[in-house]
Amino acid sequence: MERIPTDLVNADLAVQRYGEAGRVWLDQMWLADPLADAVAADSHPGGSTTTVLRRALAHGIGSLDESTESMRALFAFLDDEPDWVDHDRMARAADALIVNTAPLGIVLGAASLVRGAGNTIAAKPLAITGRYVSQPAMRSVEVGEWLSQVITPGGMRRDGDGFAYTVRVRMIHAHVRQMLWKRGDWNENAWGVPIPQPYMAFTIAEFGHIAIDAMHTLGVRFTDRELEDIYHLWRYVGHVVGMSPELGPTCEADHVRIEELYRLTSPGPGPDDHDFVVALTEDYLVPELANVLPGPRILRDRLATNLMYGLQRVFIGDDDADALGIPDGKIKHLLGRVGPSLALAGSAQRLGGSRRARARIEKAYRVRDAEMARMRDDYRVTHGLVDAAANSASSGQPPVAGPTALPPNAPAAVTSSVRQ
Repeated sequence: MERIPTDLVNADLAVQRYGEAGRVWLDQMWLADPLADAVAADSHPGGSTTTVLRRALAHGIGSLDESTESMRALFAFLDDEPDWVDHDRMARAADALIVNTAPLGIVLGAASLVRGAGNTIAAKPLAITGRYVSQPAMRSVEVGEWLSQVITPGGMRRDGDGFAYTVRVRMIHAHVRQMLWKRGDWNENAWGVPIPQPYMAFTIAEFGHIAIDAMHTLGVRFTDRELEDIYHLWRYVGHVVGMSPELGPTCEADHVRIEELYRLTSPGPGPDDHDFVVALTEDYLVPELANVLPGPRILRDRLATNLMYGLQRVFIGDDDADALGIPDGKIKHLLGRVGPSLALAGSAQRLGGSRRARARIEKAYRVRDAEMARMRDDYRVTHGLVDAAANSASSGQPPVAGPTALPPNAPAAVTSSVRQ
């Protein structure tokens, strides 16, 4: 086992409990993404890294008049689809998730993101770039756009938009690393490399088991086949985004182990993590929810605030919520009991035969796309990912890391959960 970042805790316990998996977790705190990092460090004939990358994604690496060795190496990896990939399974996963867009949106905001904030080392690149605290709504719309492309049948095929967006997210991470290394104040001895493999793995778990487990609390019930398909989708997303084979999760057990190692070795949250949760909740989640609640604005804002913080406590537990300074309240007890009634309603929705189910799925895609359009308009977001924004890395402003935020349509689901 190599040296261990000094700010990590419980390193010996991680190896004692998880054996080789614990050793890999600690060792890969020093491993980033060599293929993407080499591309980010290079100068590319024909324009900025983003411009050349998008051209190669759309038309193939052979379409470039000139290409660097680093770009060719990246695309040799991307164009070599693993034998285990099954696009039919990923299409089924998209269908299973799309009919649950609303609860998925809730849990990514109130469970996954908040759970991730419990590790101050993992959150440092996000804190340093600062964009999620200063622009949480715009950041959430950008990531919702990425997620909508991934959760679409065919989205992760080589010519799919989900594949292209995921590669761009991979390069956003690489550009952030370059920025942090060039700043000269990244304490690698204490923290490991910026955005290392273990924290990339945890991001996949945020979309996978953490979200699925929290959705179960809200009453969502996936079949065993649907769960296997969903984990298959996130396995391939992890592969495309640059996960190492040793840490890339392939099944639920891998996701759970990643979550446990993340929490075990975390020194806990810091002030920046509290600020992040407050900004996300009060500047984005609460206003979105308040917009769909009845009554005077002041009462809607108060209720939406209590609901969001209550959900966060339900999903991550009181101890971790206390560490993040999340306000406590009695509403958490009510919210913790909505699952059974919503599960019953969800079971009723599955009735009606394959034709009715297909119609419901197709409607869910239309609603999702309409909500994305509404959010882009409301928050004046005219680009897709941050790499296409006016202040992106191509114009000297480093992009922000981490592809985690909530998709559209979350507030309506919170309202319906309370009304059940």
